[in-house]
Order: sequence, then C-alpha cells, then structure tokens
Amino acid sequence: MTQQNLVFPARVLRGAGVINQLGSICATLGQRALLIGGHQALQAVEGIVRAQLAAADVKVLASTWFGGETSINQINRLAEMAQSLQADVIIGAGGGKSLDTVKAVGAQLGLPVITLPTIAATCSAVTPLSIRYDDNGNFFDIFPLPVAPAAVIIDSELLAKAPPRWLAAGLGDTLAKWYEFRAVSLLHPAETGNARSSLAHSQICYQVIAEQGPAAFKAAQSGLSSAALDQVLDAIFTWAGLTSLMSNGAHAAASHAIYEGFTFCDKTREFGHGLLVGFGNLCLLALEDRPDDEILTEMRLARDCGVPLTLKEIAELDSAELATVVRESVHAPDMQNMARTVTEGRLLAAIGRIEALASRV
Repeated sequence: MTQQNLVFPARVLRGAGVINQLGSICATLGQRALLIGGHQALQAVEGIVRAQLAAADVKVLASTWFGGETSINQINRLAEMAQSLQADVIIGAGGGKSLDTVKAVGAQLGLPVITLPTIAATCSAVTPLSIRYDDNGNFFDIFPLPVAPAAVIIDSELLAKAPPRWLAAGLGDTLAKWYEFRAVSLLHPAETGNARSSLAHSQICYQVIAEQGPAAFKAAQSGLSSAALDQVLDAIFTWAGLTSLMSNGAHAAASHAIYEGFTFCDKTREFGHGLLVGFGNLCLLALEDRPDDEILTEMRLARDCGVPLTLKEIAELDSAELATVVRESVHAPDMQNMARTVTEGRLLAAIGRIEALASRV
C-alpha cells in the first residue's frame, strides 16, 4: 500500500485587522520571539508586532533582516542567531523569499513559525517547502519541509496597502496552479483522491481570479481593501496552498520553469516571482499549441490582473541574455513535467508567438 504525508498549516486567519490577534496566537506557541523579515516588511509591521507581543507578555528578542536570499548560508546564519538568543518561536514577515527563509530556519531548529505576509505575491505563507537560491539569487532547489507554519496571519487591510504589482504577482502565480496542473495532468493524470482534490483546488484558483482578480487589482491600485480582494487572497494563499499540499507530487510545469530560467539573468532576477510566472503562463499556453482566441482571452485576463504580456515589460534583453533564460528554462526540473518535450527552439517560438499576440490584446 502506498503512503502519503500531507502537511497543513495549523491555523490560517484572513481578514481585515487579523494582525491584532498575533499576540494571543504567539503566546500559545512560545514566550521568546525572533522577528525576521524584509526591510520594507519590518518597517511596515514591526511596531504593531512589538505592541501585540508586549500585550501578550511575549518577549521580542530581536528584529532582523532575512538576508535578501533564501540561501543555505542565510538559513544557517539565522538558525545560529535564533539558537544563541534561545528563541522558542519565530515570526516571519514579508514576501516569498523572507517567508521561505523563516520556514526553513524553523524547520531546522524544530521551532514553531508564524508567517505574516506583507505582500500577496505567492502562497509561500502556508506551504511546507522553501524555494532555495544560491547567494547570488540563482535558483538552487525546491526544499521540502517536515512542517508547515503553526499560524498564518493574512491581514487584508495590510495587504491592500502594499504596492499593487505584488498583488499582480500573486495573481500570476496563482493562475499558474490551473494552467500548470492541467498541463501536468496530460503526463500524470489525476487518478487518486488527493490528486483530484488538488486539481479541483487549482480550478477554484482560476475561477476566483477570473471573476474577482481584475476588480481586486483595480482596488489595490488605489490602496483599497475590498470583498474582491478578500476572495482573491483566499485563492492566492488558501486554495493555491491546498493545490500544492494535496498534490503529493508534481504540479508545476513550464510557467515555473521559465521563471527559474529568468533567475539566471541579472536584469530579470528580481522582477518578481509571480510576475515572471505569469508571463510563463502565457508561454505555456503557446507551448501547448492552444488556439489564438483562447490565448488572447487568457492574455486579457493577465493584463487586467497586472501581469506582463511581453518581454519588454520585464526587461530589455539582448540575444545572449534571452538565450540564457531559454536554456536554463528548458533544463529546469519543472519543464520535465510537460507532456511534450520542450526544446530551446520550441520555447523561443512560443515566446515569439506571445509577443506577436500581445499587439492584439
């Protein structure tokens, strides 16, 4: 009989003002907290985090930058810091890289982690894995973790104040759940109950964003929270997280492989995971030889969600830089989940087709 190991976050809160429950939640997990995050994230939340923990009689041992990359060196450095401070709970604030770093530190030390996303750019806040890079930001691996966060605090008021491009990144990344899972299913059909559940969640991700994504993005451009944003946040964090958690196997394909290729180019590496994945989604559709009308429909949705439709919106790449991106994309592990072998020539042709169709959107 086959075995399965599904790892879920213990608690997920989503809504306006849920950050005000941080103190009571943290107090159930530990009394000595280390706060780790990105520079902007710490600037945005450190004050309220300290106030919340003080009210709950939890000591903040230190507040520190995560180091800029989810690399083994940074993870080890922060683990040593947490040990020396005798932390018993770690709070991570920020986007995907900072949260992935904090989750890896917690797993290494066996400490509970609370994730507090300050941008809605990925589902990293809920997943039991870390995408690791080398110290220069080049993709290294996808590292599974034995535990998921003990608590996830998704405050829609806080997230509405973030730069809207990061919501666009979350929308692009979450749309990939359906596009990629559909592509993977051609090679690995969803036959088990868990795989079917994951596939269904990926469809929910797409449906919610198709219905609510443009309105949520438009509101976010004005810094406003909305019912549409709440629905989209559930898709980005909860439904996307469940897609990954329930898959118990491959669920990423060309979209993420193309992102991984972009990390090998200095001009594109820091553009944003979900924005690059969002462009990769369109290339995936072209690689599947889907008809122009279908691709144009998906391109309009991407545009209305703030996702780039052309390479020029990402960066001006010369032929050598584009060749690097294409080469590394083709050799990325996720590309092997495509039903039909993707060569450098096929990927270049797919990118060219998307570039040509963009003028018709």
